Amino acid sequence: MDAKHAKADEEANYADEDVDPNFKLEAPMLSGEVLLSGGTNWDLTGRNKVPTGVKNSGGINLWRPHRIKGLEDKKIRSMVSGPCACHSVLIDTAGVAYTFGRNDKAQLGHGDTKRRDIPTVVSTLEGMNIVDAACGRNHTLFLNDKGEVYAVGDNRMAQLGLGHQSPSVPSPTKIQYKGPPIRKIACGADFSYIVDIKGNAYSFGCPEYGQLGHNTDGQYFVSGNKLQFSCEVRPKRITLYIEKTRDGQIVPFHDVEITDVACGVNHAILLDRKKRPFTVGFGGYGRLGHAEQKDDMIPRLVKFFDGNNRGVTQVYCGSAYTMAVSEIGALFLWGQNKPTGEAAMYPKPVQDLSGWNIKTVGCANRSIIVAADDTLISWGPSPTYGELGYGEHQGKSSTTPKEVKTITGVTIQRVACGFGHALLLARADTPEDKAALDKLPVYTPEVL
Repeated sequence: MDAKHAKADEEANYADEDVDPNFKLEAPMLSGEVLLSGGTNWDLTGRNKVPTGVKNSGGINLWRPHRIKGLEDKKIRSMVSGPCACHSVLIDTAGVAYTFGRNDKAQLGHGDTKRRDIPTVVSTLEGMNIVDAACGRNHTLFLNDKGEVYAVGDNRMAQLGLGHQSPSVPSPTKIQYKGPPIRKIACGADFSYIVDIKGNAYSFGCPEYGQLGHNTDGQYFVSGNKLQFSCEVRPKRITLYIEKTRDGQIVPFHDVEITDVACGVNHAILLDRKKRPFTVGFGGYGRLGHAEQKDDMIPRLVKFFDGNNRGVTQVYCGSAYTMAVSEIGALFLWGQNKPTGEAAMYPKPVQDLSGWNIKTVGCANRSIIVAADDTLISWGPSPTYGELGYGEHQGKSSTTPKEVKTITGVTIQRVACGFGHALLLARADTPEDKAALDKLPVYTPEVL
């Protein structure tokens, strides 16, 4: 089959005439004021030096959660970053998207590569009701209420899903996809996932380690020993989910309907309607949860969660580790979130949080922040940038879960983490809420 007919056949498979033309995605109901903690030197975070040609204007480490100057009274309903991202997206209750942080590859969506310290409205999305976003290392996806996805930033590995590869795309551009509306999006370092309202998952971008779930790592030799990757330039549906029995038999599933997905640097976890988690991609340090370090190129059931009352309700990824909340409320971690010591080769409960009501989890590169009951708990190895929120005069890291006491009286509703920063959605509904927020320091970003 030639390329033209193959593309036509692929688009025909995407077609779905049963979708309501008036379909609209529901936006998150919770809203509040966003707080920022962690490193704000976006150009240097996670790097040994600033890249050539990038003008670094500095930025301080916020060792405790701060209000952001100019956003004190702004009602935010979504905050987004990623474990390998040094940029963030905020979405207010009107569906307006703001971005700030690193912008080497135009990932902020403003049509340039100028870093933004102040959350700035993405004017190119004006008129849309943005309901969600996702951040990769140097790219960003935006999801509107019509279920349409717009992508911007680095596209060298086709992680924008636009049908081609290019150094970068400066303005949000609609991805090359025809099918049911999208309801969930996620980004790895150089790849992306989208999930439609029918429960189909699609992936695109860099296929290294099999992280796209299409049973290939995309490697080929161009000359001699030089390797390249055959990247997936547009969304491709994942057609197979499997489990592996104890005797090594591969058993396919035929009833998988994906509801959620999260991505690390080179791996992903997908959750289906039956509360079954599937992992795929790089298997190093046990981050796939199969008690081995082999890569998986097809989404594979994490057997630990197979059985009555053993299902999963929430999934999260750090750079080299994975987390899940079980249906009975227990928090599990597998992989490695610290540079030394043994990795967890299969899901292990976070014993210090046993009995807590886990509301939401934020996974940074190595740090972890959990909103549980009315408390914020965090931990992570040194070095940190302040994302753990312990304060200027306390230890900057912790190998065990520790309560964040710098926001006493503030109720945290949601958490999101970047490589070395944390975003906290604080309730701001009552006079008591606002009085507690008034006691927090205010971060005034530098105007570049």
